[in-house]
Amino acid sequence: MTFHLIRPMFFAAVSVMLISSTETTHASNPLVFISAFASGDAGAIHAYELDVETGGLKLIRRTTDVENPFFIALSPDQKYLYSIHAEAFGGAEHEQVAAYEIQGRTGELALLNRQSALGSASCYVTVDATGKTVLVANYATGSVAALPVQEDGTLGEAASFIQHVGSSVDPARQKGPFAHSIVASPDNRFAYAADLGLDQILGYRLDAKSATLSPNRQPFVRTPPGAGPRHLTFHPNGKHLYAINELKNSITLFDYVTDTGMLIERQTIPTLPADFDGTSHCADLKITPDGQFLYGTNRGHDSIAAYRIASDGQLALIGIEPSLGKGPQNLAITGDGKLLLCANMPGNNVAVFRIDSQSGELTSVGPPTTMPMPSCIMLLPE
Repeated sequence: MTFHLIRPMFFAAVSVMLISSTETTHASNPLVFISAFASGDAGAIHAYELDVETGGLKLIRRTTDVENPFFIALSPDQKYLYSIHAEAFGGAEHEQVAAYEIQGRTGELALLNRQSALGSASCYVTVDATGKTVLVANYATGSVAALPVQEDGTLGEAASFIQHVGSSVDPARQKGPFAHSIVASPDNRFAYAADLGLDQILGYRLDAKSATLSPNRQPFVRTPPGAGPRHLTFHPNGKHLYAINELKNSITLFDYVTDTGMLIERQTIPTLPADFDGTSHCADLKITPDGQFLYGTNRGHDSIAAYRIASDGQLALIGIEPSLGKGPQNLAITGDGKLLLCANMPGNNVAVFRIDSQSGELTSVGPPTTMPMPSCIMLLPE
């Protein structure tokens, strides 16, 4: 791994917001932003009102001045939304991160500016706990970057850029680095990037005030060979980190040492039934706010694996439920922990499930909502 600090060119943009509705959400229902991974009017960031009683999603607005918005993120104060913006996703040109101001509860997004992501096939974006740093992972070019957030929510030029180096055991999928996600630690002192191509979780020290990353004293921890780590999530108690492994269809648990940022591997558990012999690849994982249950997606088996979380962070399988659509790409859980939303991207729908608070089992809540290529779900709490 090498580290480079560079300052790229600034990309400003002025664009038109296309609005399909002027309705506002009901006060007790969450506002849900879901990105559609496509170009032009076929794509867009969709805003829905989620009926918490019926699980229904009511479309209230579409933001169409964004291209291939594969992943989106919300600021901690819920005033801003940040989205991948790619004229040609995975092409030769570097992609961008777009900053939007959220206009109340209407679902309207006002474009503030865009900045270079410094890489191609930018596939993950998140905001640190202070709201001062946006982190982005670039899949095709195997790199991560940190962009400062200004007082008005706009993005500055990237302050840090780190190029991953290396490969792993799968010649088809791991002949080079493929950074697939990056998250900040609960204490906001560190950031961790899952690199599918390296079979590594790379650790960085995070300075949110300056939006800078630097390699931690433990620069990386390995996942099982050929696992292909994709997404990461911390347990609400701040003591454990979970990685879902795309290639080997599994979840790996690490203990998180708060003083040093060190990760210690504790468990790897499969996401598929033992008798499944088809092709499937994991995508996303989420934990309920109370820390009792974890859910992970299987694309190919087209299912959601549910686990109970023990006091030491270890996972025990509850069951594996159909995702009600092809290729479950992304998950979101409501703030009260009662509903789980699943974006079935190639299945062109979003399914809603009720979470049993005692068992963690999932029950479908009505028919899925049809929308084109849903790739990422972000909830604005009621």
